[in-house]
Amino acid sequence: MFYKASPVKKEVLVNLLETDSETLTKTIESLKERLLVGATRLSTTESEIELVSAPELDELIDSIRKDEIKRDIGKAGAETLAIILYRGSVSRSDIDRIRGVNSAFILRNLQVRGLIEKTGSGRQFTFKPTTTLLNHLGITERKEMPNFSEVMNALDTYEVSLNEDE
Repeated sequence: MFYKASPVKKEVLVNLLETDSETLTKTIESLKERLLVGATRLSTTESEIELVSAPELDELIDSIRKDEIKRDIGKAGAETLAIILYRGSVSRSDIDRIRGVNSAFILRNLQVRGLIEKTGSGRQFTFKPTTTLLNHLGITERKEMPNFSEVMNALDTYEVSLNEDE
């Protein structure tokens, strides 16, 4: 669960740990009790479990996120963020193709800062701007971005030229 940093289906854990549902349920309850002190908690639903931050740390985490948003994201971060802001929901492979370089590190950095979020599952996920980012920019939707239609036309033209070169 630490490695994945997202909810894990209980049925997956049953198979992975080679156990049964009853044993997993008991183990989850035991782990929940052990994590009642400290910075980590176990959040559960009917079908999934996830390690999360303790609720009493919400203010601290929120202040860290706000501080991160204020820091410089660098040229690569700004470039990647612009693609996501103007495109809306875009896959990593599309971002990599537009930028011409691997964007994995930059995408993770932008996610940690709370500027973008990953949606979807498996290999079919995309990145989109968070409402926090839109609020920070003083807009409520992507179409309010400066020169939105001109930038979108330029991106479309650029992508068509990339596809023709392939």
